Amino acid sequence: MGSKQHYDVLVIGAGTAGVSVAARLRRAGAEKVGILDPAEVHHYQPLWTLIGAGCAPAKAAHRPMADLIPKGVDWVRDAAVDIDPDASTVSTRSGATISYDQLVVCPGIQLDWNKIPGMAEALTVDGVSSNYRFDLTDKTWSSIRALKSGTAVFTMPSAPIKCAGAPQKIAYLAADYWRQQGLLDAIRVVLVLPTPGMFGVPVFAQELERVVKRYGIEVHKNSEAVEIDPTGKQVVIADNANSTKQSIDYDFMHVVPPQSAPDWLKATPLAAAENPGGYVDVGKNTMQHNRYPNVFALGDAGSTPNSKTGAAIRKQAPVVVENLIATRAGKKASAQYGGYASCPLTTARNKMLLAEFDYTMEPAPSIPVIDTTKERRDMWYLKRYGLPAMYWNLMLKGRA
Repeated sequence: MGSKQHYDVLVIGAGTAGVSVAARLRRAGAEKVGILDPAEVHHYQPLWTLIGAGCAPAKAAHRPMADLIPKGVDWVRDAAVDIDPDASTVSTRSGATISYDQLVVCPGIQLDWNKIPGMAEALTVDGVSSNYRFDLTDKTWSSIRALKSGTAVFTMPSAPIKCAGAPQKIAYLAADYWRQQGLLDAIRVVLVLPTPGMFGVPVFAQELERVVKRYGIEVHKNSEAVEIDPTGKQVVIADNANSTKQSIDYDFMHVVPPQSAPDWLKATPLAAAENPGGYVDVGKNTMQHNRYPNVFALGDAGSTPNSKTGAAIRKQAPVVVENLIATRAGKKASAQYGGYASCPLTTARNKMLLAEFDYTMEPAPSIPVIDTTKERRDMWYLKRYGLPAMYWNLMLKGRA
């Protein structure tokens, strides 16, 4: 290995983006493709909310990485720690240096648990959990079942975060469970959102307003959790619109941490200088780096201003591959990504609102005939069974 290792295309990260791109490259006939990632297990993260709500088994959300690496792609079981785009090399945790002709950067997003005082500590005690960690999903469900009365708080940090609908989804699934158990009237449900509305697209925001009204959820908009006292079971909520703070006593709390690009990536020349999150500085349509034309990025670590979802990656991956092949042949990167993203918002334990939109922040429905601006029971089955099947059998194989 060492410095002699070289790839025509090196992909950093074997998550949704990395495996999808590698599979598409191989289907297009690309040779000498490598994926750099040490993880032995691949997670389908959209199911984590359902697992945390007792609506899906944990085993449905992961598979061995070895089963998913595309045939003909070299899996380098190591982690990137630095990129020198001027030398076209990547340094790894083991001390190796890998050179490349073209680079695809998609290592995912970093969860910054320590940015909110008390949050990391709170996760170690009873009553606080987060579906943003797979190992805590069972704790989330146990805590929801154990709560018979009191106050339940669900928090969301400022964007960008992966799956911006997830902080809301678990609140609705929990409230519906408490409703089914006859407990909802005894539980104060508080949803803390950093945004001025329930959702960035008005038609979906209106539907979600009806959902929170149905459950009697108390929504604090333009607000964020800024401090947690796990011993006293209190959370401090800052209202950014009024510059005020209040403390709320909680019996159960589901937290979501602030997020950013991985620290090692922030320190590289690839990071967007004006972006405090340290995301890879790429064109929002071509996914090509704005200063290093042989570098592309997609998924959560890219600077594109779309919602960070797996559905966005599904539309980004073919654009990246087409532009990789074009630039390798000396042509212009002309394939365009329009900002498509999808948030499958579970609004009940048998209903889902499929929010599809793009850079225009207008609905961009992909399913004909039916009205996907309303919560629907058939969309629940799409979320629970249809989308996972498409993910494992089509998307990761470069077929969708």
